[in-house]
Amino acid sequence: MSRLAASVCILRIQEVKTITTSETDSVRKAGQKDIIDIFKQWKNKNKSDSLNRVPKIRSGKPIFSIVPALGYTLSSGLTGSINVNTAFYTSNPKTTNISSITTNFIYTEYKQMTIPVQANIWTRNNNYNFIVDWRFFKYPQDTYGLGSDTKLGDAFRLEYKHLRLHQSVLKKIGKSFFVGLGFFYDKRWDIRQEEDPEKKNEDIETYGLGRKSSSVGPVATISYDSRTNSINPLHGLYTNIQFRPNMKGLGSTSNWQSLVIDVRKYVNLPRGSQNTLAFWNYNWLTIGGKPPYLDLPSTGWDPSNNIGRGYIQGRFRSTNLLYFESEYRFALTRNGLLGGVVFANAQSVSDWPSKNFKKIAPAGGFGIRIKVNKTSGANIAIDYGFGMDGSRGLFVNLGEVF
Repeated sequence: MSRLAASVCILRIQEVKTITTSETDSVRKAGQKDIIDIFKQWKNKNKSDSLNRVPKIRSGKPIFSIVPALGYTLSSGLTGSINVNTAFYTSNPKTTNISSITTNFIYTEYKQMTIPVQANIWTRNNNYNFIVDWRFFKYPQDTYGLGSDTKLGDAFRLEYKHLRLHQSVLKKIGKSFFVGLGFFYDKRWDIRQEEDPEKKNEDIETYGLGRKSSSVGPVATISYDSRTNSINPLHGLYTNIQFRPNMKGLGSTSNWQSLVIDVRKYVNLPRGSQNTLAFWNYNWLTIGGKPPYLDLPSTGWDPSNNIGRGYIQGRFRSTNLLYFESEYRFALTRNGLLGGVVFANAQSVSDWPSKNFKKIAPAGGFGIRIKVNKTSGANIAIDYGFGMDGSRGLFVNLGEVF
């Protein structure tokens, strides 16, 4: 899935934690504006005070919305989507996060198609969180082999179809702590390599690809989240640890286990400003067995499809991946309409078959932010990133990268 398609999930109401009255008041005092305000000003040709009012997210009937979106990524080219969202509260909005059910249709310049159905349901007082992520992919994409020594010239075209059925239930056990269980099902079929008798990828030949593969098994999750707004946090800590054992007895191609550790820290700097210093550590590890080739940890194939800004999706792949990124987000205008970022990241994949980490692939870049929704803080993110060996490109997201 393209980074635009994945980041639509960040923008959606389903990702917004309860926005408190104090947070809303601070936005109003700052006199923030978003794109909708600008359109209203242009249409009405006046600067009404009503534009500075921040709408409240109310309980009651479900809220329906249809949002078209355009974007661009290195791996997808131009991307278009139509997103349909239903948002609602299951209980008191003061004590319960907003719930959402979303579906969309995504098509890209490179003939990639994604159809997701996603739900994030919160019960009374956030005691339980039901998470559903179902997606169908028709996804031609380049792969570069295994390990850190691959080159851009090693690109090898793959085509395949992919059905993802992921669902989890989390139980609150403290103010910001959650534990849960789930069941993940990934099936790929019609896997085809580029027809070129003079070009072969030795890693694919040695590791094995096959015409189809399946990864099926339960998932255990431990999570901590002290952010007050997960769309655009000013401060807080998010940690999510996920263990996934895939089992042949349940339909997997092979028995294998993975561990994902996702840690994000946000510091309001300087305090009281609109600026944030953010850190992201993402470790994606195979701790046993042999995953199918397309299930191996890879650049840009985390759930949000955002690790490795500066490199094309799938650029590095192996049995283990370590990742760290830091970003400074700052306001360019006092009303919050425009902002900027500078970022730097580093990733390392283990060599194969030795599983040793020998090289680090750094990247960096800069970008601008355009406020889409002043209530939630959601932005359009337009970044230019560059990495090693001439890797560079434009990355467009709806919402922050992390």
